[in-house]
Amino acid sequence: MIVIQALRTVLFYIVYMTQTVLLALVVGTIAIIARRRTALSWAIATYWRNANIALLRYIVGIKSEVEGAENIPAGPLIFASKHQSNWDVYAILPYCDEKPAFIAKRELMDIPFFGWAARSIDTISVDRRLGVEAIPRMLADARAAVAKGCRIIIFPEGTRKAPLAPPDYRQGIARLYEALGVPVVPVALNSGLYWGRHAVMWPGTARARFLPAIPPGLSGAEFAARLERAIEAETTTLIGEAVDAGISRPLDASFRARLAERRAGGGH
Repeated sequence: MIVIQALRTVLFYIVYMTQTVLLALVVGTIAIIARRRTALSWAIATYWRNANIALLRYIVGIKSEVEGAENIPAGPLIFASKHQSNWDVYAILPYCDEKPAFIAKRELMDIPFFGWAARSIDTISVDRRLGVEAIPRMLADARAAVAKGCRIIIFPEGTRKAPLAPPDYRQGIARLYEALGVPVVPVALNSGLYWGRHAVMWPGTARARFLPAIPPGLSGAEFAARLERAIEAETTTLIGEAVDAGISRPLDASFRARLAERRAGGGH
């Protein structure tokens, strides 16, 4: 089984990376010429998302399921999502009213063509080399994006985390919440069970769940605690449901012990 999945994983990455590089070249070139978001760029981004969802299903065996769209209010907002794989981007993108504004590391923006393409759809870069100046600059760019009607997408832990890894929420999300005065929609998911970092990809159903929006007006500390509590508890629920239903990925005793501990602690 693992040999077959390894071969399917390699095939997926060959097709996935080839397509992504080619489309980044096209969108990056459009960005150089137009210097703004265009209908063609968004159409290509939508194709890229849909194509990758199809590749995951038919090459690797990963199906996709997104729930809770009724919890997404109208207008500008912030999606604050758990981050376990690249699939997480595909889950959120269709709910951005064609105006996503991702918050990403500056290193990604420096990649030729890819970075130009990202900037053309209002991606907000965080340059950690700036130290204390990084957050104020991010907030200024985020305010400009919200003024244009964008929906901001941020992964509050700053990087991909393995399923059930200890949470590590950064201060950036609380600063965004206080500065922008828009609702925050927490997003829980279990995608890392199937598409992890530096590992074989396993078949199954990757699930994301939009949770009830947190309205503006709370203190930063109260908001941060509420956000982490909601995301971590629901993510544990999604992982537990997948494990209970039976998954093909091998799970060692330590993983099952962590899951039991998280469940006993209310998901945290």
